[in-house]
Amino acid sequence: MAKPEIAQKKPYVMEMQAGTYAWCACGKSKNQPFCDGSHTGSKFSPVIQKIEAPTKVAWCGCKHTKTPPFCDGSHMKL
Repeated sequence: MAKPEIAQKKPYVMEMQAGTYAWCACGKSKNQPFCDGSHTGSKFSPVIQKIEAPTKVAWCGCKHTKTPPFCDGSHMKL
């Protein structure tokens, strides 16, 4: 089973507006934490997340979270 690349060993904490976002699951995007299509040709696909209202989000940066697309602290075990 292919493993994602670690983009960074901490979350991307961001103030987000309501909208639909595509979180990068492969770790190769140059637009972290969001997908830029770098996964093309791999087994990875972005995780689509709808945010209903403005909020602070901790997007997973290590790509090993058990709760994609959000950080669950998995980066502390890498």
